[in-house]
Amino acid sequence: MVVRAQERDLAPPQAPSAAKTRRLRWWHEVLLIAVGYAVYTVIRDAVPTEEGAAFAHAREIERLERGLGLFHEHGVNTWLTAHHSLVVLANYWYALAHFVITGAIAIWVLWKHPQHARPLRLAWYSMNVTALIGFAVYPLAPPRLMPGFIDTVVRFDTWGSWGSHGVDAASNQYAAMPSLHMGWAIWCAVVVAVLARRWWLKALALAYPLITMLVVIGTANHYLLDVAGGLIVLVIGFAVQALITRAGPFRPEAPRGAGRAPSVQGGRAGPSPDRVKPMRP
Repeated sequence: MVVRAQERDLAPPQAPSAAKTRRLRWWHEVLLIAVGYAVYTVIRDAVPTEEGAAFAHAREIERLERGLGLFHEHGVNTWLTAHHSLVVLANYWYALAHFVITGAIAIWVLWKHPQHARPLRLAWYSMNVTALIGFAVYPLAPPRLMPGFIDTVVRFDTWGSWGSHGVDAASNQYAAMPSLHMGWAIWCAVVVAVLARRWWLKALALAYPLITMLVVIGTANHYLLDVAGGLIVLVIGFAVQALITRAGPFRPEAPRGAGRAPSVQGGRAGPSPDRVKPMRP
């Protein structure tokens, strides 16, 4: 009986169950995400809007994409505006999907995979902070403000996105590089593709950033290089998360004190059994 009691004392502490972690932490995680996004929005909209530099950068992007053979935004924008139902759907997708889908996936992670919530949230935060640096250093006018493009929101009077009444005056319209619509969409795709078990959920997750890319280009809200910028800041976000936690985002967090045997006497771990010297008779 004494030996069994000592074995129980020496056993490493058990990790809290997922259900207990979910009950204790879900509201804390949701609050952190909400507050973090609110702070991000305030900082983004407070970045000085250098209109001259923003349009100069847009012309640079167009010249660079033409040189690389990537300048297809005008054609996609023209095609989309010729289909009324699709363009209205695309406008509302651009205005609402990144909030609704990202929020739903964040809640799903907190509910079903709480052990991954913190590293994934840290990667998401790091991506947004990196994007803020891009907005400040490289203000960029979106294609819809450039000659030859059609502003689909203004043309079809869609509420809730850039160019709609009240939104354009309250937000920084030159925060286009990188595209966080794409950064968030790829973050969602990675999370669901790794954690979901059903194949059709993985397929939908992978389709989501592709649809978003067509939407942001077709509505003339981003250039193709902005899309690439969204992927780059996401990679940086995951890299920062790995540096801070020293682990990948999909590895469960180790419980505190794991791997250390608690002491039997005086609160200190005793010597290893194989190092105990036998007492002389």
